[in-house]
Amino acid sequence: MAVNWVATIVFLLFFGLITIMGFVAAHWRRGDLDQLHEWGLGGRRFGTLVSWFLIGGDLYTAYTFIAVPALAFGAGAIAFFAVPYTIVVYPFVFMVFARLWQVSHKHGYITAADFVRGRHGSSSLALAVTVTGIVATMPYIALQLVGIQVVIAGLGLHGTGLIGDLPLIIAFVILAAFTYSSGLRAPAMIAIVKDLMIYITVIAAVIVVPLKLGGYGHIFAAVPAHKLLLPVPGAHTWGAYGAYATLALGSALALFLYPHAITGVLSANGGRAIKRNAALLPAYSFILALIALLGFMAIAAGVEKMPAFVPYFKQYGPNFSVPALFLSIFPSWFVGFAFAAIAIGALVPAAIMSIAAANLFTRNIYREYLRPGCSAKQEATMAKLVSLVVKVGALAFIIFLPLKYAIQLQLLGGVWIIQTLPAVVIGLFTAWFHRRALLIGWVVGILWGTWMVAALHFKGTIYPLHLFGQVLPTYAALSSLLVNIALAAVLTVVFRVIGVAEGKDQTAAADYID
Repeated sequence: MAVNWVATIVFLLFFGLITIMGFVAAHWRRGDLDQLHEWGLGGRRFGTLVSWFLIGGDLYTAYTFIAVPALAFGAGAIAFFAVPYTIVVYPFVFMVFARLWQVSHKHGYITAADFVRGRHGSSSLALAVTVTGIVATMPYIALQLVGIQVVIAGLGLHGTGLIGDLPLIIAFVILAAFTYSSGLRAPAMIAIVKDLMIYITVIAAVIVVPLKLGGYGHIFAAVPAHKLLLPVPGAHTWGAYGAYATLALGSALALFLYPHAITGVLSANGGRAIKRNAALLPAYSFILALIALLGFMAIAAGVEKMPAFVPYFKQYGPNFSVPALFLSIFPSWFVGFAFAAIAIGALVPAAIMSIAAANLFTRNIYREYLRPGCSAKQEATMAKLVSLVVKVGALAFIIFLPLKYAIQLQLLGGVWIIQTLPAVVIGLFTAWFHRRALLIGWVVGILWGTWMVAALHFKGTIYPLHLFGQVLPTYAALSSLLVNIALAAVLTVVFRVIGVAEGKDQTAAADYID
């Protein structure tokens, strides 16, 4: 496929716009960027509107725009689990994360591990939360590159070796530069443009594509019957219903435990801004449902069989379904606009993720263990440098290793990050659990969840549990979390009975009240 110059020029114009915005952001709501809370949390000054765009831009990524329709294109109705899980997550955010903001603001906490260290009085448990967050985030950043790779290929800018990777390298050099100079202010400002572009792209797609394809009736008629509905379970099994339900619930519990989500939450200017966001963010669930429909539209359009796209489907698989759909339906100028929206949708969360990982390393490893007496400026400088290292690592991951490894690690990332829920989320409501019981529960949850995914040969996370004569296909993250909590509860009682020393809670009940 030849280079689509019109689309490429439009793409570059919008990419240039957000590059300028990324550097200008350093002067927006000006603060001392030699302070970690200013660089890494935007000074905790973002109100409801900016937080809405930032958190939404943080969670609804380019990989979402590519992977959710790809799942609908390849596997069918199971892809729509993403809609109920985002509906479930917002009441969870309303009840939980305003409390996290409140106590973090009072004690100057910048990361979830800071809170765990203060609440449970355990540096080991805080280190476990830190390592889990960083390890779970790295493949997430790498997968954002998939969105950029796919749309760059869709523009016709592809090749082998360094030439093929050059556009991706340039994009991440730009990302690294404005993140280093502007911190969280850069993705916060860019997220506003990114979300508006995504909304325009999706709304145009759900109007124009059906008109071109003969209406929604024709689209759904073209989708194979086995992809339209979940298969009915057989005797003694919950079948796909169990997978769908546990994926939705487990994903909802895990989503806001990722460091980038917590960074977005802690950057708000108050707990009430978090609650208002929890009420407003379901608008993204509506858009997510429309995005998932793009996979069915691609099936109806027959993009996989179009000669021009066959080589790309061989290379990228279903991930090329959305770019192929836009290339086959829209004029070149709008293709450039839509592809820019997807690429910018990769840069915003990648920036936040790298900042969140840098905050964790700096506060909970560098300052805690390597240089306890560091100054505020040294702390901020280290965070900036680590954010660069994280981006380089993610870029090297994609360039030098097969994509399947990033996908496998991302599958494990969800299983791992949910194991921090007892220490973080339950810890926001009670300090009853013993610190050592929480740490042992975390270890067992990590090992149990990893074993289940490994037993599936790292090809999925739905493990068939055999209980009471029933087969219950269950999201490995959720079942391993239940083991984690149950074990931590039992061990808490045991440790109290035998008199094992407990950690000192540095917070007070009043700290959690808005």
